[in-house]
Amino acid sequence: MEDSFYQFGQRMKQKRKEMHLTQSKLAELLGISNNHVSSIENGREKPSIDLLYKICDVINTTPDYLLLGSTRLNNVSKNIIDSLKLCSNEDLDIINEIVQLYVRKNSTNQKRL
Repeated sequence: MEDSFYQFGQRMKQKRKEMHLTQSKLAELLGISNNHVSSIENGREKPSIDLLYKICDVINTTPDYLLLGSTRLNNVSKNIIDSLKLCSNEDLDIINEIVQLYVRKNSTNQKRL
């Protein structure tokens, strides 16, 4: 179990570095001490649920990635994900509406089977 928290911390550290954040800057953004960030990244401490969500928000990732090393988006092309990062919030709202239309369409088709 301790190894999984170490892996959690390593994934957190990797994402932090991808965002070009120092431990100090991440700590400031999260409202915690630099030592606490370091302890989480090294697997010595476990974040609370509230802190986990804050971490995910700040380093732009998901809890399942930090906890499990995977995301629910594994079947989505990296090109699509990268393209979505370039969209405005308004664009993302429209894209979400389109996706929801497909979800409803597919769930209706599944009910017919």
